[in-house]
Amino acid sequence: MDQYTPLNLYTNYEQAALNYPSQQLILDEVLPAFPELPLETTYAESLAIIQQRAYQLARCGVQARDKVVIFKSPKFDTYLLATAVSYLGAIPVMVSYHFPVETMTVFVERLEDPFILFDDQTANVVQAIENSSDNKHLAVSYLLQQTPLEAPQLQLELDEISYMTHTSGTTGIPKLICHSANSMGWRTLWQRTIFEKITEKKLLAFHISPVHSRFNIGMTSAMAMGFPLMPLNTADSQKVGVMLTRYQPIALETHPNNFVQWSFYAKEHPEAFHSIRYYHSTFDAINNQTMARFLEASGDEEAVFLQVYGQSECGPMILKKHTLVSLKGNDARDMGIGLEGLTQARIADKNGNVLPANTDGHIQFLSKGRALTYYKEDARFQETVYNEWWDSGDYGMIDYQGHLFLKDRQVDLIEKINSNLAIEDYLLDHLDFLEEVVIVRDQDQQPQPIISVVTGKEMNWDAWWEKIADLPHLNEPLLRKFEEIPRTATMKVQRLQIEQALKNHTF
Repeated sequence: MDQYTPLNLYTNYEQAALNYPSQQLILDEVLPAFPELPLETTYAESLAIIQQRAYQLARCGVQARDKVVIFKSPKFDTYLLATAVSYLGAIPVMVSYHFPVETMTVFVERLEDPFILFDDQTANVVQAIENSSDNKHLAVSYLLQQTPLEAPQLQLELDEISYMTHTSGTTGIPKLICHSANSMGWRTLWQRTIFEKITEKKLLAFHISPVHSRFNIGMTSAMAMGFPLMPLNTADSQKVGVMLTRYQPIALETHPNNFVQWSFYAKEHPEAFHSIRYYHSTFDAINNQTMARFLEASGDEEAVFLQVYGQSECGPMILKKHTLVSLKGNDARDMGIGLEGLTQARIADKNGNVLPANTDGHIQFLSKGRALTYYKEDARFQETVYNEWWDSGDYGMIDYQGHLFLKDRQVDLIEKINSNLAIEDYLLDHLDFLEEVVIVRDQDQQPQPIISVVTGKEMNWDAWWEKIADLPHLNEPLLRKFEEIPRTATMKVQRLQIEQALKNHTF
């Protein structure tokens, strides 16, 4: 196994640029905060501009331990700005662009009036935040006009808060998750162990929310190992297809729901995915049909789909490797096993008592890369800590072989249904006219399916009723467009928001 190294974003980037100065970074569009960068650039060229941005942030008054909320359009330059912030020893706080004024107001209060780095996409929200100081508002366009003020690199203590992300917000105001150089370092060791399986240093393509804790783990690990990288800003399947066809990456990673979204394009244009030998799904479960569709599109019969299940508080945890052959007998609720020496799971009751194999209960994680706390909400963080174990908020069981089965979020459990997610997977796997299936509770606590039909296809009611005949009772489904279903930055469905809207008759 590779050696453990604490993670400082800037130091990692600088070391990668020294070791692999001419290694490629390929962009699919000009970045608003880094307009000087060409679409085909290098580690070294991008590092020089990151340092310029750090000097311009210094001119704006950003100093060590200042909190800098990065609240802007979801593009690769979000990560580059975080690297510039970390150069100064300030703390990047990665915040999804879609949050409303109410959420941002709470964040500003918790973070004690931080700097806010924003762009045109978020300007209206920033202007409406009443408890934030105007002189702490840094528009990207303003930052680019500043005369650089040279400043030395400053590093924080290894166990000090040096980076913040947030929970998905599926259950209300998101919590701010605190990471240190040490906690992030353990996560990158996990990731480098996985990257070692890729035998050739060929292009890695990915479309991941840049504010997700997964982003910096993937980026820093891949750069430390000298991989060429293609961060995709767009989720538009046709534009993604053009980039994949032009540059022929060996690997592709995105969120499970983006894979679902792209799978219809992959079915009609498999040639776009011909070069991909390694698929990687980020931090969530994914259904068999979706994985199979991408593996079939690959030009390599030995292509692998790596499913990774984890959580922002703990990092990547449980993994399972799939091939076209193994998928034939695969239970999509089977997440796999932990990575020896770094991560493992157990099943416990609500009091933290360990349950025997094949017994449903709370999924708890053991991770060396566990976050430090929720900022200003440590009591909430400690509620889910059981000594060195962390309660994930998910529900499932572990079989006699040690495989973890994810059934549902604890807050989403519906009486009489063993697993909503299993039913959703089953319907997506067997009804190819469906783009999305979400099962939530109606106001009588009955299972209410929400479904989206693939653009250009018709709803096949006969096939629907036939497929659900042997399932537990489901209400008649509500048809909605894919984009009408509320989601987080990482495309997770906001189930509780849908349930509230159903109650209010507004969905």
